[in-house]
Amino acid sequence: MSSPEVACIGLATADTIVSLPGWPSADGRMLADAIVRAFGGPAATAAVTISRLGHRAAMIGAVGDDEIGAAVRQELAASGVDVDGLSTVRGRTAESVILLDGSAHTRTILHAPGASLDELDDGARERCAAASWVHVDQVGWGLAASLDRSRLSVDAGHRIEALEVGGLGLYAPSRSALLERYPGRRAGAAVGAALREGAARVAVTLGGDGAIAADGHSAWRARPPRVEVVSTLGAGDVFHGALLASLLDGRSLPDALQRAVVAAALSCRALDGRGAIPDASELDAAVATAPAVEPVVLEDLA
Repeated sequence: MSSPEVACIGLATADTIVSLPGWPSADGRMLADAIVRAFGGPAATAAVTISRLGHRAAMIGAVGDDEIGAAVRQELAASGVDVDGLSTVRGRTAESVILLDGSAHTRTILHAPGASLDELDDGARERCAAASWVHVDQVGWGLAASLDRSRLSVDAGHRIEALEVGGLGLYAPSRSALLERYPGRRAGAAVGAALREGAARVAVTLGGDGAIAADGHSAWRARPPRVEVVSTLGAGDVFHGALLASLLDGRSLPDALQRAVVAAALSCRALDGRGAIPDASELDAAVATAPAVEPVVLEDLA
């Protein structure tokens, strides 16, 4: 494969998703609505999204030398992702069990860590140097210290210790992670604080309310289209991948924000995080009828 446009560094997992009609009682028995075996990981799902939207993505990380690791690698490759930088190391592959509570519309993730990288090898560094963007999750952040921060996109939906946002090309937290980093502030003020720290762009996911994005000049809000939501698993990861793919298309930040929100919403039509990721033509059609992006004033955002 030719040089990637986005190098994604971080977690690639095997997932078992259990859809339940409610929450089970202790020592009880409950019939599951569905049990699905799939694949996830924030960086890996972003890479699949980027590939599905027509751009070259590489996955950099590690899987174990077990059957699960081989399956994770095979699925990524089948999705068009460059897996030459996905190392196989001795040990088990990371796995997650996701419990979906249909009555409360919540999910609980049980994660068992597995194989990981201690550092980037020369091949991984070459992929990162050639890419327009390097996207990292909470696992990949620790490997990215020496990389060009102006081309670095950070999925900060999960807590990242010692995260520095100054100089980042894209800081992309969830709303809860943003407010945890800037306690006592409203969302808009917290976005402004991240920009003042030196992030070039900030994009904050708001769950079912869409997302907001801002740069040093303006801010915007995008709301999702109506879809029949089956599961929100992986929606934030799809958002990040679609946002980067749209920026690679040469789109403005507000246009990229709208496309990312629509792509994330469409991905919620499947129980797993990847089964309903749209391709470029499906996304184009959905964006054409989606709510318009609204300019906002950060100070007004709660």
